Amino acid sequence: MSFIRKIKSGKSVYLAEVKSEWINGKSVQRHIRYIGKEVNEKTILTSSISYVEIEKVKIYGPLLLLNQIAESIDLKNFLGKYSKEILSLVYAHCLNYKSINSMQHWFEKTDLDKMLDIENISERKYLQALDYFENCDTQELQKQIFENTSKKYNLKSSGIIYDVTNTYLYGKCCPLGKYGHDKEGVKGRPLIQVALAVTKDEGIPILHKTFHGNIHDAKTLSNLVDSFLEQKISSKIIVFDRGITSKNTVFELKNSDWDVIGGLAIRKGLDKIIRDIIKKNNFLQFKNRIKINNNIFYVVSTPYQYGETSGVLLCCFNEERKRIAHESRYDEITYAQKLLKQKKPIKNGLENLFDDNGNIQMKVLENIEEFDGYSCIFCTNLRISNEDILSIYFGDKDIVEKAFQCLKGVVKLRPIRHWLYNRVIAHVFICYLAYLLLSLLKLKLKKIDISPIDALKEVETYYKVYLRETNKKLSFSKSVSLSKKQELIIKAVDSKLLKT
Repeated sequence: MSFIRKIKSGKSVYLAEVKSEWINGKSVQRHIRYIGKEVNEKTILTSSISYVEIEKVKIYGPLLLLNQIAESIDLKNFLGKYSKEILSLVYAHCLNYKSINSMQHWFEKTDLDKMLDIENISERKYLQALDYFENCDTQELQKQIFENTSKKYNLKSSGIIYDVTNTYLYGKCCPLGKYGHDKEGVKGRPLIQVALAVTKDEGIPILHKTFHGNIHDAKTLSNLVDSFLEQKISSKIIVFDRGITSKNTVFELKNSDWDVIGGLAIRKGLDKIIRDIIKKNNFLQFKNRIKINNNIFYVVSTPYQYGETSGVLLCCFNEERKRIAHESRYDEITYAQKLLKQKKPIKNGLENLFDDNGNIQMKVLENIEEFDGYSCIFCTNLRISNEDILSIYFGDKDIVEKAFQCLKGVVKLRPIRHWLYNRVIAHVFICYLAYLLLSLLKLKLKKIDISPIDALKEVETYYKVYLRETNKKLSFSKSVSLSKKQELIIKAVDSKLLKT
């Protein structure tokens, strides 16, 4: 049987087809034909292209980038015996994830078998990979991954942005899914709560945790306080939205030398204070004006005691938000009036605006509109200026909201089709890792001003092609030629990838 032999001659490496034969009791290699040569570990054939057949074409470019990011933080080393299966799931969530039972088909279209050195992939193995997380301390695992990522990428670690979202489950069998307040306003769907913390400057995920769907947002934060205290964050500031803020949690964080910037809902008790501030101050003055991300706020601050914690309360007014709130409400009222005339039901919450005759109760409307355009922020650090507080709260807080958009949209956090408790937890963890890779890819691409999603789409046509030379029984692979833009993207991630 013939085989291909490499023959070194000076600095060149030539390829020849040879066959072993026994002559006079000795094994001798008989030369059959010259094949070509090897340059930079790539095969260059001498034969005509008419003798070359394409065996298969594999998805390569996007996976090359994602795998490089994963290798840059040694992610495989943290994921145990099923690390290769887990990584392929993570990459799929960054690209084209549909479901576990479609993973094998997707995998076969990719070059991951070579990239991850993985064979005999199956749905059963993927489910075993998900089940692997059942016996893992995922909070400790996240801590280790973030510490390593922070070290490798020299993250600023200047604070934490925290928020909570919920997503729905298919079916009603999973004990984790509970009926709660759906943030999309849809009723009748079992939900889970997903809490996420990211770095204030870069938006790199620090940790996440999955909760039952009926857990209040504020309780998720109190549950994770100990995890925050363990993080090696140089500038200890934590930022979160209204609805998450609780007096006990703020007090605990402040006593642990963490500063808090949190939104406060204008409810009983606080409404009297805000009403008094509005009466005593003319908000629309130049000295109160602060511009954040093309939004204009007029801000008045005052010392404030939130539970047992002292700080400063910022009362912020935005004319545009007030106008939008008014117009949106007026549109709903106008539509409700038409429905009432037709004796049809109206939107929940609007009933109190109308009397028994269908007339608008103006006093009720005035009470509802009283604080339109106003928002409140509490800060425990008296040294931070009003402008910096607003910049952090309205500017940096947007980072975690975009993270949730990415998780729900690009990374395919939802819909969740698993019904076993541990597999739902594992699914969310996979999505978390996918978002970690995308956020790190975003850092790499910042200098060429392209989003990670656009970059991955751009390199979709960078395929790995497997070829076979029919006459000479030689199989080899080549990647297609790069466009200038593709080369720029790959170079931004790691210039060494251009040599692969």
